Amino acid sequence: MEENLESNNQVNNEISDNTNKSNSEAIKAPKSEITNMNENKSKSEDNPAPNVDIKNENRTPANTVPKPIKELPIEKKPFQEFINIHLIPSFKEEIYQRGLEINNINLKNTNRPIAGDKCWVINCEIKDTCTFWLSFEKEDISSLKSISLSKPNQNPSIIESFLIDEKRITLKLIISRVLQRLNGQKLLGVN
Repeated sequence: MEENLESNNQVNNEISDNTNKSNSEAIKAPKSEITNMNENKSKSEDNPAPNVDIKNENRTPANTVPKPIKELPIEKKPFQEFINIHLIPSFKEEIYQRGLEINNINLKNTNRPIAGDKCWVINCEIKDTCTFWLSFEKEDISSLKSISLSKPNQNPSIIESFLIDEKRITLKLIISRVLQRLNGQKLLGVN
């Protein structure tokens, strides 16, 4: 029986040594860690599932929906693309809606009517109505612009500035102002 007591004493001594070591380690730990340990201990008592800290870097990111790439406004596209793909077809549509027909419309880097300087010119011949030349000083829709008009089979005699006060040039604005000029000369029908 004494042997039994001795072995029990040894086990008790080892347990007390381990307890003393853990208590001394707890004392050395900063207060914040002790507080966290106590919080975790109380949480684990309430929730039987073990509390596992998961680092943010291990989490897989939620599937994010990529933002759709905004298409460049047509007015910001390259000059020739804007004119040939957007302006000319839109202008043709407007003329056809008014019951008129376009014989010829094109964009060329040529001499401006009357002035004779080289620039980008849209030449448009509307059947039995008129011919107009819309000129751009540079390969840019915001550059200085002018317009000249004439009756069929005649040369233009006047060159007028076009959209000089507008800060923002748009497709609709160009078309509406060309139509306004043609209508002002009573070329598109009754005012």
